Amino acid sequence: MADPGRPTKYNKQIQKAAEKYLKEYNLYGDVVPTTCGLACIIEVSKSTIYKWAKENEQFSDTLRQIQEKQETVLINNGLNSTFHPTITKLMLANHGYHDKQEIEHSGSDPINVIIQPVTNADKNKPDS
Repeated sequence: MADPGRPTKYNKQIQKAAEKYLKEYNLYGDVVPTTCGLACIIEVSKSTIYKWAKENEQFSDTLRQIQEKQETVLINNGLNSTFHPTITKLMLANHGYHDKQEIEHSGSDPINVIIQPVTNADKNKPDS
């Protein structure tokens, strides 16, 4: 819902600019399309982008497509080693990707792990 005291800046030109950004983000100097990149291009804040996406189905679809394009670009360039793996992994976390480590324990005895701070006396003890 728009603020009754202040009209929204969203209009057909903003929508067209968002669609152009989706198709040509690299012409604006972006390696991957981002919500922040879109916000810079149309000169509004990210919070305004998200507000418009809630209020306008067409804008919401374009924002979703930007995020999906970002995911695809990250995966492809991560797999072919074009992008730095740490940054790729960090950015893909925003798309639900994560490292998963499964630890299986079989048997009936519980495993007890005790974590204690290391003291200076412990550091000077010879290893057994």
